[in-house]
Amino acid sequence: MGRSATMRSRVLVRGRVQGVGFRYWTRREAAALGLTGYVRNTASGLVEAEVEGESGAVAVMIDKFQSGPPHARVDHVDVHTVPTTGAGGFAITD
Repeated sequence: MGRSATMRSRVLVRGRVQGVGFRYWTRREAAALGLTGYVRNTASGLVEAEVEGESGAVAVMIDKFQSGPPHARVDHVDVHTVPTTGAGGFAITD
């Protein structure tokens, strides 16, 4: 069985998503799925992430964003496909 295509998605998560460990949870979950990218808080109170990897793993991570970590309340998740970068690692950025 072959590997699925590589893709990258930009995800914006709305709700009670700052101050609840969302970025650290995202980095841990993404690493477990073998994804690369970044996650950051925005000035407008959202969490923004870009996740890159096999399309199946990206889809699983997008599903995980629907609920987030235990103390988060996710109201809405926007997902957009963006060009892959091939960058390694997963970072929490400012």
